[in-house]
Amino acid sequence: MDKYINMPLSDEDAVQLRAGDYVYLTGVIYTARDAAHKRMAEALEAGEALPLSLKHNVIYYMGPSPAREGRPIGSAGPTTSSRMDKYAPDLLDLGLKGMIGKGKRSQQVKDAVMRNKAVYFAAVGGAGALLSKSILSSEVIAYDDLGTEAIRRLEVKDFPVIVVMDSLGNNLYETAIKKYTKED
Repeated sequence: MDKYINMPLSDEDAVQLRAGDYVYLTGVIYTARDAAHKRMAEALEAGEALPLSLKHNVIYYMGPSPAREGRPIGSAGPTTSSRMDKYAPDLLDLGLKGMIGKGKRSQQVKDAVMRNKAVYFAAVGGAGALLSKSILSSEVIAYDDLGTEAIRRLEVKDFPVIVVMDSLGNNLYETAIKKYTKED
């Protein structure tokens, strides 16, 4: 089912999403990859504030390529989500409502998604140039020294994602395998 959702991601919208839903996000999302997640974890350990509010926000695991002339961003494909698994539960517990990436997640992330009534979306890997067309603006807001791994504020319109893991713990990667595996 196609759903159009405005960011930030409300509790009501998050709990209505189901694994397999096609979703088009409009509004502000943030980017952060491995190095930015490590910095955020270090800030939390030191009792420091994070450079962005996590409450109802969505983080896209992506580091863009340089923007072509006239474009706000270059290719913007997802990175492998499991690299953020050691950080994700803490961020979800602090109010993060959604994550966008590709690939499977750990049981700890699944538990945190369910505990916080959050959602994990997948963006299509290998389609970074196409995904970038849904990005209206890009601004580095923290950790500029990390280059492509800096935290960016993206304004998106109809950014296409698929719900992989919903707030009930349904996991598209698991259900799709069962659905399409032929038992003898």
